[in-house]
Amino acid sequence: MSNADKKINFKQQINIVISLSLVLAIVEAINLLTGRSLNQFGLIPRHIPGLTGVLTAPLLHGSLWHFFSNIIPFALFSFLLLQHGTKRYLQVTLVCTIGSGLLVWIFARSAVHVGASGLIYGYFGYLVLAGILSKKLKLIIISLFVGVSYGTLVFGILPGNSYVSWEGHLFGLLIGLAFAYYIERKKA
Repeated sequence: MSNADKKINFKQQINIVISLSLVLAIVEAINLLTGRSLNQFGLIPRHIPGLTGVLTAPLLHGSLWHFFSNIIPFALFSFLLLQHGTKRYLQVTLVCTIGSGLLVWIFARSAVHVGASGLIYGYFGYLVLAGILSKKLKLIIISLFVGVSYGTLVFGILPGNSYVSWEGHLFGLLIGLAFAYYIERKKA
């Protein structure tokens, strides 16, 4: 097992989750104090300057409620995903951020899309499928926990409120599921 594949201990996992959550909280505080001026860096479909939003949109939120509704599942899913290893956590984060962001940029309705929801839905999809496919008891238990505790997330992929990026939810979920399947097939 190479150093990149080594699992980190519980304290290190908690430190990573706290650090990443603090980054999101600091960006939220700056955005809040500047009247949401950072949201201009959100993802704007089919608008070339809006492509920067593929990477910046997950850091931005439309309101405090939006931020709080994302930070808890982000922290929990990050911790649970770290049980698959730090290398896998980084891979899933990059694939879900870039994959769902690009799909939103190509296919979503015209709006400024912000929030970590696409990434969270990607984590959700990955965690539910990857654990089951792994056939490892610890990861299967995580899959079942996530599926049962957060299963109602699937309703967020349906069009509803005009201010909710259901497209980000949908594409995040699809990318997470597809990446879990891809990783398992690659192992075979």
